[in-house]
Amino acid sequence: MLRLMRDAIGLLLLTCSVSYAGDWPQILGQNRNGIAAADEKLLDKWDRGGPKLLWERKVGSGYAGLAVTGDVAILFHRVKNEEVVEALDVKNGETLWKSGYPTTFYPQVGGGEGPLCVPTISDGKIITFGAQGVLTCTELKSGQRLWQVKTHEVFKAREGYFGAGSSPIVIDDIVITNVGGFREKAGVVGISLADGTVLWKKTDEPASYAAPTTCTLNGISHVLIVTRYKCNLLDAKTGAMRFQFPFGQRGPTVNGATPLVIGDHLFVTSSYGIGSVYAKFNLLNFEKLWDNERTLASQYCTPIYQDGHLYAIDGRDDQPPADLKCLDIESGKVVWTQPDFGYGTLLSADGKILVCKTNGELLLTQMSPSGAKVLAKARPLRGTVRALPALSNGRLFLRDRNMLKCLAVAPGL
Repeated sequence: MLRLMRDAIGLLLLTCSVSYAGDWPQILGQNRNGIAAADEKLLDKWDRGGPKLLWERKVGSGYAGLAVTGDVAILFHRVKNEEVVEALDVKNGETLWKSGYPTTFYPQVGGGEGPLCVPTISDGKIITFGAQGVLTCTELKSGQRLWQVKTHEVFKAREGYFGAGSSPIVIDDIVITNVGGFREKAGVVGISLADGTVLWKKTDEPASYAAPTTCTLNGISHVLIVTRYKCNLLDAKTGAMRFQFPFGQRGPTVNGATPLVIGDHLFVTSSYGIGSVYAKFNLLNFEKLWDNERTLASQYCTPIYQDGHLYAIDGRDDQPPADLKCLDIESGKVVWTQPDFGYGTLLSADGKILVCKTNGELLLTQMSPSGAKVLAKARPLRGTVRALPALSNGRLFLRDRNMLKCLAVAPGL
């Protein structure tokens, strides 16, 4: 009862964006939490061969997942020496239009040379953020480039180990980007969606790979953003700092998981000895309720929140083992663990959780405080899968570095 009262009061003070069926217009869906709209349906089981393949096509390099609106899916990839924004027909994968620009990016540490950031679709426009920090606005209908800002040049930001990797967010027609221009006090930058004008720049923080999320406090839109070393809450319109706290480590580390807003609480997690923080917050302050590195420290898998519990993959993609865990969010205590589960990402829909592992395996599961039940499994891709999946109207979009597949995971397709 106390938990229900707390959540109800919190929602009066602090609300997140509302989810609508069908579209998956940005990283981790409508609300950047990996949870699909309430009326998105999934099959209860798959045939022996896995979900029905609707179509497939070869793609260029990169780890950027797709964004989807209506009958259009947006693919962001590198083809030869260009970063390309490409609109696809969701029914057959055919190209509707494409627009590219040159790139010379090469990663400092392993990985690929393609873009990492999931496109963001807002108000008939597409925002992409390339590996060299090229922020581009493209018209959704025509593919016409509307404006472009070379943020690493303008704000003197470093490319980072793997290039720019924090997917921008659009809040009230402002494109908020984790640029990392710490020398120019442009760690986080607000840019006009309409014309690319720089509206504000704040913090002396280097960039992270964690995408920001949004919330509304006292009727004011805010952005919650994890940078290289800190978790920050900023006024979306002005960039005014509400609060920040240390979250990160120096050395060869990254912050990669998207922060979660749960009522008037926040949750952040990272690997490399950093761990997780669960805190209550308001317009001007925050209070840590627990802070623990041992129970959960996820490299880039954003946990799924469900009925007072978190479901997450604890560990790192590059250094196994990685364990599947359920945590009680109030106490931070582990409810159950599946050891050596393997790394991947999670997506929730229709009371189930889809697990997309980096080895190409796809699991349909049900998770609860009692445990995890695998309903079906398949391996639709054979390459390494680090791009986040997208789910729209029963179509699941999965890609590795070479191939994109569209799978039917709902009844009737």
